[in-house]
Amino acid sequence: MSGAAQPQNERVEPVAALSMKDLMALASNGEERTVPRGTTVVSEGENTDALYVILDGRVKVFVADPDGREVPLGHMSSGEYFGEMVLDGGPRAATIQTLEETRFAIVSRRVFEDYMRANPAFAERLIKHLIARVRKLNMNVKSLAHLDIYGRVARLLIESAAESGDGLVMHEHLTHLEIARRVGATREMVARILKDLEAGGYITLERGAIRVTKDLPAP
Repeated sequence: MSGAAQPQNERVEPVAALSMKDLMALASNGEERTVPRGTTVVSEGENTDALYVILDGRVKVFVADPDGREVPLGHMSSGEYFGEMVLDGGPRAATIQTLEETRFAIVSRRVFEDYMRANPAFAERLIKHLIARVRKLNMNVKSLAHLDIYGRVARLLIESAAESGDGLVMHEHLTHLEIARRVGATREMVARILKDLEAGGYITLERGAIRVTKDLPAP
């Protein structure tokens, strides 16, 4: 790590979500279902035909590496959705599992398509949201190719954090192993990087959160 500061204005903003009005209008056309914690809602590679709107609760998103180990991609909570790629009839790109009891509105592919045809403004917003997700994915792939391990960890911290009081706070609780799998590193290396950042006063490790208290050193 070098000592140069990374400007806060280089932070990549998270992908903008669809409005709650959009999601609730879509959810009203679906079937509500509540599932317990630890339930696999959809599995990577399976063929299903529904979009899910999360009404209450929280889920984790992950894929499997060649050895069958989980590679975490993130968490989702109420007001978010997944499964829009059912529009092309292809298999699921990731596995979704509940982290707590979660209530969904399940919208079938046919109903989803009918709703978009009847609401072209919604369809346009959905397309823009998908474009934003693809842009973010491309940036993540680029970072894996060009950034060192510290750079990947720093980017994950900044992109996953939100403004809160006197700094940025990453509320998504990730273990060292989960961070390591996201950035392609070992758990020991991630632990060492976080320890160095904490010792330098760049972050504070709070219960269930990481607070970024000043600009992180540039990679």
